Amino acid sequence: MEPGIQYAKTSDGVSIAFWTLGEGMPLVLMPVLPFSHCQGEWQLPEWRSWYERLAEKRMVVRYDCRGFGSSQRDVSDFSLEAHMQDLEAVVDRLGLERFALWGASIAGPMAIAYAAHHPEMVSHLLLWCTWAGASDFYQSPRARALRATRDTDWELYTETVAHAVRGWSEVRESESYAAIIREGATKEAMRAAADLAYEFDVTALLPKVQTPTLVLHRRQVPYPEVDVARGLASRIPDARLALLEGESAAAYLGDTEAVLAAIDEFLGEDEEAAPERQPASPAGLQTILFTDVEGSTALTQRLGDAKAREVLREHERIVREALKAHGGSEVKTMGDGFMASFGSAVKALECAIAIQRAFEERNASLPAHPEPVEGRAEHHALLKVRIGLNAGEPIAEDDPDGRGDLFGTAVIRAARIAALAQGGEILAANVVRELAEGKGFMFGDRGEVALRGFDDPVRLFEVRWREDA
Repeated sequence: MEPGIQYAKTSDGVSIAFWTLGEGMPLVLMPVLPFSHCQGEWQLPEWRSWYERLAEKRMVVRYDCRGFGSSQRDVSDFSLEAHMQDLEAVVDRLGLERFALWGASIAGPMAIAYAAHHPEMVSHLLLWCTWAGASDFYQSPRARALRATRDTDWELYTETVAHAVRGWSEVRESESYAAIIREGATKEAMRAAADLAYEFDVTALLPKVQTPTLVLHRRQVPYPEVDVARGLASRIPDARLALLEGESAAAYLGDTEAVLAAIDEFLGEDEEAAPERQPASPAGLQTILFTDVEGSTALTQRLGDAKAREVLREHERIVREALKAHGGSEVKTMGDGFMASFGSAVKALECAIAIQRAFEERNASLPAHPEPVEGRAEHHALLKVRIGLNAGEPIAEDDPDGRGDLFGTAVIRAARIAALAQGGEILAANVVRELAEGKGFMFGDRGEVALRGFDDPVRLFEVRWREDA
C-alpha cells in the first residue's frame, strides 16, 4: 500500500513532503540530489519492493528536499545548510529523538554533516556509494561528460542518467525512471541544486563523526570508484566498510539481498531489542529541565579533550547535586548537558536557580589571573550554563539498555527553549510560570517566540534568580 504524503515546515518556511512506512526504529533516507520524487518512486516495482523490504524491521522515513518532488518548488536556496533544515523539519515533525540516517551518492556529504553536528540524534550512519568531497566524484571523466549533457540536452541527460543507474539493457524501465526524474523537478532547479552540490565538501568533519558508521559500496560501480569508499571509511573513526559485488550504484537494483543483509546486521542489535520494550505510556504531568554548557565546543578546542572533560565533570557534579537536593530525576546526560524531570514545577524552578547560583559561586572563586599549574589548569575555565524548562505529559519508555527515557512534544519544546537561553539564563515556558504562580518566583516576560519545528509560538519568561533581581 502506497504511504500517504505528509508535510513538515522548515525554519525558513519551506514545505517538505515526506512519508513513513513500517514501525520500530526509524531509518531516515535522505534524498539523492538532483533527483527526488518520493511519491513517483512507487511507480517502479523494484523501488517499491526495496522500501517494503526495508520497512519489515523498522520505520522508514523518506522525504523530498526543497524544490523537488512533492515538496515546495518555488525555492532558490539549495545550500548545505538549507538541506539540513529540510531534514530537521521532518525529524521535528515526527518527534524523532534518535534515528538511523542513510545517505547515498550526493546525499552522503549532507548525512555526514548532520551526523557530525548532531551525534545525540543519529544512532547509526549508513553511507552508500558516496564521498565526502565533491571532487572525489565530479572529476571523473564520466561525471564531467554527464554534466555537459545536462547543460545541452535536458531529455537526453535524464535518459542517460536512467540508463546509467538501471543498466543499458532495460530500455523500458529506464524510460520510466527518466520520466520520474523529469517530473521531480524543473531543469532550472536541478541545475541550481546540482551546481551547489558540486561544492559540498565535508572532509574536515570526518574525524568528528562519533556515530557508528557503515560505508557500503559495490566493487564494480564505475564512479565513484571503490577507492573512494575505502578512503571515506578510513577517515571516520571506527567506521566499517562493506564491499559488495555488482555494478549498479542504486541499492534497490542488483543483489539487493546482500545490501539488505548488511543493513540488517548493522542495525540488528538495537532492532532486536525493540520488540521487548514495554508499550510507551504517558508519564503524567512533568516539568522537563534541560541544561547546556555554553561554548563547550570552543572549550574543548582550547583545552583539548582530556582537560575539557575535567571541566565538564564539574558541570556534572554541580547539576547532579542540585537534582538530588530538589527531587529531580536525571533522564540522561549528553556530555555537555542534562535532561531531567520533576513532578513539581516549583521543585524544577528551585533546582534551576540552585544550579545557576552554584555555577556563579564557582566562577567567582576562580583566580582572576590564574598561574598555570601542571595538571590543574583545566579547573580555571569559567562555566556558564543555559537552562530551559517546559511542562507537559511526555511519553515514558525504556531505552535499549533498560533505562527510562522521555519523549514527545513537551521534551522537544524544553530542549528548544534551553537552546534559546544565554549562559547564566533560565528560560521557562508560560505553562511552568502558571504552575508555580504565587510561589514567590520572579519572572521577566520575553514575549512569544517561534520554536524551530513548531507552528505555534510559545510565550517565554526569564526566571530572575540573582539576589539583586
